[in-house]
Amino acid sequence: MIRRCTRSALQMFISSFLLILACNEFASADEKPLSIPTVVAKVRPSVVTILTRGMPAVPAQHGIQSGSGSGIIIDPSGYVLTNNHLVEGVKSLVVGLPTGRLTPGRVVARDFLLDLALVKINAQDLIPATLKQTASLEIGETVVAIGNPLALKGGSTVTVGVVSALDRSVLTPNGETLYDLIQTDAAINPGNSGGPLVDLAGEVVGINVAIAPSAQAISYAIALEAVYPHIHAMMMQGSVSRPDFGFTPVTVTPSIAASFGLDAERGILALNVDPSKLAGTAGLQTGDVITALDQHQLYNMGDFWHSVMRERDHPTVQFTIQGHGGQTTLTVPRPPGQKVSP
Repeated sequence: MIRRCTRSALQMFISSFLLILACNEFASADEKPLSIPTVVAKVRPSVVTILTRGMPAVPAQHGIQSGSGSGIIIDPSGYVLTNNHLVEGVKSLVVGLPTGRLTPGRVVARDFLLDLALVKINAQDLIPATLKQTASLEIGETVVAIGNPLALKGGSTVTVGVVSALDRSVLTPNGETLYDLIQTDAAINPGNSGGPLVDLAGEVVGINVAIAPSAQAISYAIALEAVYPHIHAMMMQGSVSRPDFGFTPVTVTPSIAASFGLDAERGILALNVDPSKLAGTAGLQTGDVITALDQHQLYNMGDFWHSVMRERDHPTVQFTIQGHGGQTTLTVPRPPGQKVSP
C-alpha cells in the first residue's frame, strides 16, 4: 500500500514537472521576437507622410519652402505624433495616409525643446501604433526604422539596424540640446524624421529625429520612454507642463548677449522674474544669467530643464548666477508637482 502510494505520488510529481516544462516552452514561444516582415506588417499601417508648405522661421532664399517627413498614428481619433522641426512655422499641412489618401491636418500641440508635435486629422479606420511606455533596450538589440524618406512613391521605407548606444545627447541647428536619444545604425534619410523606431515586438521605442551629417551609420531617435508623459500632456492640454520657478528662461546667444549688454557668453537669461515666486524670493533678478544648475554648466534651455529633472528627489536646486554684482549662488526650492509635470 505504501509502495503504491509512493509510486502514485512520484507519477503525479513527474506529470506536474512535465506540465511546468510544457508551460515554460509555451511562454518562451510567446516571448520570441517577431520576424522583421511581421514587425513591418504590424507597424507600417500606422506610419504616415507629413507634407508641409509654409514660411520658415528664418526666411530662406526663396521665401516659401516645402518639406516632407513622417509621423505615427497614436490614437484612432486622429492624433499623429511627429517632430516639431517638421511643422514649425508652416502655413498648411497635409497628411498622407498608408492607404494613399491625402487629408488636411492641423498642429494642435508642439514643443521645440523635445522636438515633438501632435497633428490632428479627421479620418476613419485609423490604426494606431503600440507605444512602449517602458523600454528595456539593450545595446546591440535589433530595431527597425520606418518612414518616408525623400517622399518616395509607393509607401513607407523600411531599414534595419541595431541599438548602437543609449542616452545620447546632440546639439540641434537651433542651438538647443536634445537629450535621451537612442543611437542606431539603421539608415535614416531626409523624410524619416518623425517616423517610428520599433523593436522586434512591433512596438514603438523611439521617434527618428536626426542623423550625424559628418559620420556614417549614426542616427538618432527620441527615446519614447523618456517623453511618453509629455506626449500624454500634449494630448490632454496642448502643451508640455514644466516647473514654474517664476521667470522666463531664454538661451543666451550672441544676439541676446548684445541686445541685453550681457557679460556672459552662455547660459540662461532670466526675464520677467516674479519677486513673489520661488526664484524671485530666493534672490533672482531680471537680467541675471544662470550659468550652472547644481554645478552642471548650462548652454541652453535644454540643458536647464534636463538639469532641473536630474535630481528630482532633492528639495532644492542651486543656481550659479552671473549678475551685475558678479557671480553668486542661489538656493531655490523646487516647484511642487514637479514629478507629475516635468
